[in-house]
Amino acid sequence: MDPKLYDSMTEAERTEYDAANRKREREEQATLPYKWRQTLIDLDISVEVPKGTRGKDLIIEIKKKSLKVGLKGQDPIIQGTLSKEIKTEDSTWTLDDQKEVNIHLEKYKGTEWWSCVIDGHPTIDTTKITPENSKLSDLDGETRGMVEKMMFDQRQKAAGKPTSDEQKKQEAFKKFQAMATPGNGL
Repeated sequence: MDPKLYDSMTEAERTEYDAANRKREREEQATLPYKWRQTLIDLDISVEVPKGTRGKDLIIEIKKKSLKVGLKGQDPIIQGTLSKEIKTEDSTWTLDDQKEVNIHLEKYKGTEWWSCVIDGHPTIDTTKITPENSKLSDLDGETRGMVEKMMFDQRQKAAGKPTSDEQKKQEAFKKFQAMATPGNGL
């Protein structure tokens, strides 16, 4: 939706629109053969496999920009281009209770939200992500400040408003203009 149109809505209309979008996202995400969650730093995927599956029964390929998960001799459960790049050396997978594959992907750029895991799969609205406070509070002061600035800038961009850097530039330009007006000694 156009940010200006969203801004022109009443609070009740926005609430209704957001609720409808969240419902649509949940329904779309439920159609995926996996579940996923993310932080700014990493992404975790869980895939159910038949009870009794062993590691040697699996084909799992984790590459910088692609992912393949499946059972030998069958079509892949997941196969495609990742939404963003990952750090392969810090990404892992495990088979839990012989029925669930858990994949941990370390984001290459640990400062952005992914709208989907695999390109072409249903997306989520990353501007509506609210990280858990406990996770945000675990960060050191400098990192937390960077994350909060990034979240602010992401909300501003989504609303069609200037980012914090753009606001600073505008303020500096206004100060310069004020100093450059006749009678101010320049």
